[in-house]
Amino acid sequence: MSKKQKFTLEYPVRCSPTILYEFLATSNGLQEWFADKVDDKDNVWLFTWNGATEKASVVEQEQDKFVRFRWSHTGPDEYFEFRIEKTEVSNQTILVITDFAEKADIKDQSQLWDYQVKDLFHRLGN
Repeated sequence: MSKKQKFTLEYPVRCSPTILYEFLATSNGLQEWFADKVDDKDNVWLFTWNGATEKASVVEQEQDKFVRFRWSHTGPDEYFEFRIEKTEVSNQTILVITDFAEKADIKDQSQLWDYQVKDLFHRLGN
């Protein structure tokens, strides 16, 4: 099995970091756009899509800044992260997503993120 590669995607967002963070770091927020159902208990997060459930844990987070998850089936160096940044000049909010995928799958994974972020923006009124 080849080593997965890290990739990042950036999306400008028209909302405050505090509101965006609620959609990225809470089970209710993530259930609005990321998965069909999200449950968290004792740092174990269950994400369900079409009846299939994946388990993850939060490995690091900072309020209104970022949250980093690790799937239970991935190695210690792999994660997916939602980071909220502000541009210096325009003070615009940017959602930065970091994920890992096989080199041949990065394009498909990026398109999947694009689709999910589009749903997030719809929920945010963007």
